[in-house]
Amino acid sequence: MAEHTAETLGVKVRAFEGRTAAELDAAMEAARRNGAGAVIIFSSPIVFDQRARIAVLGREKRLPTVSLFTEFAEAGGLLTYGPNIRESSRRAGVFVGKILNGAKPAELPIERPEKFELVVNLKTAKALGLTIPPALLQRADQVIE
Repeated sequence: MAEHTAETLGVKVRAFEGRTAAELDAAMEAARRNGAGAVIIFSSPIVFDQRARIAVLGREKRLPTVSLFTEFAEAGGLLTYGPNIRESSRRAGVFVGKILNGAKPAELPIERPEKFELVVNLKTAKALGLTIPPALLQRADQVIE
């Protein structure tokens, strides 16, 4: 889907995969070497664990980085747009409680996040020499200054 949307917008998409901390370094360097204008970081346990390192690499390689979770922007990534992981964890706890009280997991409804958060890190934007449009800042749920 991302490829189709990018094509519609006239944007080229390339994947650089990193499954370990060392591979993340190599992936970011490959993105820089191949002329990437920005990097979208998809979610995985290694990405969440290495979010601060990825944010540093983005700044070092002069690559704006975008991810799904607020914690990434808090760690120094440029911006995030996605569900609030704290709220998702709280909701998971509610489901665990229901199961522990006898509910059958197969009978519980599937829930999707109801609210997505936009978080912009202005410190990172400044370090990258980027100006964030005021309209985007006004829409942000959180601006890190």
